Amino acid sequence: MDRHRARGRRARPSRRTPLLSVAVASVVLVGATAAGTVYMKAQAHDGGSVVSSAAPASSSSSPARSQEASVEPVAEPSADRDALLAKALKSVTVAAGAKTSVAVLDVDSGESASHGETAFDTASIVKVNILAALLLQAQDADRHLTAQEKAYATKMIENSDNASATALWAAIGRADGLDSANKRFGLTSTQGGDGELWGLTQTTASDQLTLLQQVFGKDSKLSSASRSYLQGLMGEIETDQQWGVSAAADGSRWALKNGWLARSTTGLWDVNSIGRISAGGHDYLVAALSNGNSTQAKGISLVEAVSKAAVSAFQDTAED
Repeated sequence: MDRHRARGRRARPSRRTPLLSVAVASVVLVGATAAGTVYMKAQAHDGGSVVSSAAPASSSSSPARSQEASVEPVAEPSADRDALLAKALKSVTVAAGAKTSVAVLDVDSGESASHGETAFDTASIVKVNILAALLLQAQDADRHLTAQEKAYATKMIENSDNASATALWAAIGRADGLDSANKRFGLTSTQGGDGELWGLTQTTASDQLTLLQQVFGKDSKLSSASRSYLQGLMGEIETDQQWGVSAAADGSRWALKNGWLARSTTGLWDVNSIGRISAGGHDYLVAALSNGNSTQAKGISLVEAVSKAAVSAFQDTAED
């Protein structure tokens, strides 16, 4: 799993501007391409029929009414996000043997798109899911996290500490607890790892985008307090782990969790990154997954390039 060096209490960088929790519109699948790119549009912005027809002109003999023209205003078509995403990803070089998948949502417009539906190992991005499941269970029991649980949560998210993750993995009931919570969160393609192998949980970029909506959106099974707590930890990632989706941000307003894992069977690296960033005056949720990387550094470069390309597919046509 993620390598974590024993270290004393580190001096924290100055706290980043907290990300405010905002409503994230629910999305529905409205199109797909043969290449595997999926386009989704927010229901909250779905205006119903594309063409609004006025009532037909009356057949009355009245000259004034008979000369009226029927007007049928046509709604401005929204950008084809799946095509834009596929086009943007063509600029990203993926090494032979490596695979990647990405999903992105423009929080302001509610539009989202994803590319690639292959399942990936989570590595340590599952730590966000573990804490979300723990918070949901605590809500169900009408209790607060214990001091020990909070200590584990801080180390698990901010420092990516594996021992803390293993402790909380056991606390939620391992894979059964994770899968039960994810059913309520709306994740449909994520399956917890066997035994203590939480890092081998299988997931998709689309499912990780759904999880991010649970963490950052108001339409969530998590309470406002639970969301704020998790968001805060994701905004305080230690310095040497501040990479990934944050590369697509144009400032310091981000909250993320990364995962990296060298598979013992192949020596190849899983490198993933999920989170929320701000760019071009818009807020985005981004999930970038990869595997088959020859080195961790190459995996990091890949997920950063994919994240930038995915956000650019929305920025190129974003309205001011």
